[in-house]
Amino acid sequence: MSPGNSRCFKEELRKLREETNSEMLRQELDRERQRRMELEQKVQEVLKARTEEPPAQQPARGQAQVNNGADRRGQGLCPRVQKWFCERFGEYVEDFRFQPEESTVEADEPLSARRLTENMRRLKRGARPVTSFVKNLSALSDWYSVYTSAIAFTVYMNAVWHGWAIPMFLFLAILRLSLNYLIARGWRIQWSIVPEVSEVVEPPKEDLTVSEKFQLVLDVAQKAQNLFGKMADVLEKIKNLFMWVQPEITQKLYIALWAAFLASCFFPYRLVGLAVGLYAGVKFFLIDFIFKRCPRLRAKYDTPYIIWKSLPTDPQLKERSSAAMSRRLSAHDKPQTAASRTYASSAPAGLSRDEDPGRVHGTRKGNFHEIFNLTESERPLAVCENGWRCCLINRDRKMPTDYIRNGVLYVTENYLCFESSKSGSSKRNKVIKLVDITDIQKYKVLSVLPGSGMGIAVSTPSTQKPLVFGAMVHRDEAFETIFSQYMKITAAAAAGSDS
Repeated sequence: MSPGNSRCFKEELRKLREETNSEMLRQELDRERQRRMELEQKVQEVLKARTEEPPAQQPARGQAQVNNGADRRGQGLCPRVQKWFCERFGEYVEDFRFQPEESTVEADEPLSARRLTENMRRLKRGARPVTSFVKNLSALSDWYSVYTSAIAFTVYMNAVWHGWAIPMFLFLAILRLSLNYLIARGWRIQWSIVPEVSEVVEPPKEDLTVSEKFQLVLDVAQKAQNLFGKMADVLEKIKNLFMWVQPEITQKLYIALWAAFLASCFFPYRLVGLAVGLYAGVKFFLIDFIFKRCPRLRAKYDTPYIIWKSLPTDPQLKERSSAAMSRRLSAHDKPQTAASRTYASSAPAGLSRDEDPGRVHGTRKGNFHEIFNLTESERPLAVCENGWRCCLINRDRKMPTDYIRNGVLYVTENYLCFESSKSGSSKRNKVIKLVDITDIQKYKVLSVLPGSGMGIAVSTPSTQKPLVFGAMVHRDEAFETIFSQYMKITAAAAAGSDS
């Protein structure tokens, strides 16, 4: 087929398609028009049928008036009742409408020395009523004022005996609130057994130096650490008491709870309350006073005190488990020599044979003398049997891996031993003879930090620059121990050379 014929064929095909589409569209419009006409015809027929229906029989005139009046009264009463209900109870109904909870995220305040000081003072002022209340209770128990404690003891025991203990405490609460109201009105009333000592409040400094701000943050961190540590000890002891960590202690609590339960079931509440109240008064005013004055008696017969002191915390449990593991591992070691047995027999009374310092430090790598290749008589001193965590800074070395090493520092009678914390690296350990030390002094690694530093510098003939043991939390204790032992060894060496 030639190109001209094909073009004509396509043109005819296109025209045929357009004619077909137009014909289909025309037919669809005709059908739609016909449906619309049928629908209009049906509507007209329905309207015509309704107009031709006979009118319904009208009710009597009186009945119509009665129905109309009732409808009007009903229509007028419902809106009034609804309006009255909305005015009275609409606010309460709106309160019960469910709404999605809005979660607000509080933005953290930036660290500010002034804000930190103010929060510390706010904490002291807020805790002052609680601390003063505890001091007054302790003063009553300690008979700080004999007359006040005697009157309080007599009043309390009479109130318990006659069943007026709860009204007495409520009356004391009302009296305290009344006195607080008078104090707020300007009255000067002092109701405290222990006289309050006014603390000197330092005026806030406007501008603090960098070192003062850093020292302030360190002080707050230390106080927070001690406070959180005490709170954690209390919570862990309570948890271990109820979780049967030590069954012999929890068993006493278990028996006491069963006895209290049976007593509450078989005895009247008045008798149980009388017994508990009398015991609490005698315990608070008399028994605790005797136990506080006689510590040995308290350690033997004060059951709550003994139970509380014997309850372990989680760190103590970990130490016990590690000590038990070390004893099991040491049972497979070679038997002790005569020198080691002599040392164990001459150990302090508080240190048992199972708690041998050499074995405690050698739980993973061996005994102490094997780690540092020393004689078996070389043991850490009692003050540093657990060592001091520190980092050794060897300024003679250039490689970063040899420049700083983390580990533990020990002091024996003749040596200063540093054990590297990196496992399997006995060559990284450092042993220094105390006699070879030429100078020892406190050292400050970074001069820009406040305070006297946390390092000890030791000079020896074998090093060009002093070795620095830095990042020591107990730096002063370590320095005093090392320096005293160093002076003792040098004095003994000097006396031996003179003789």
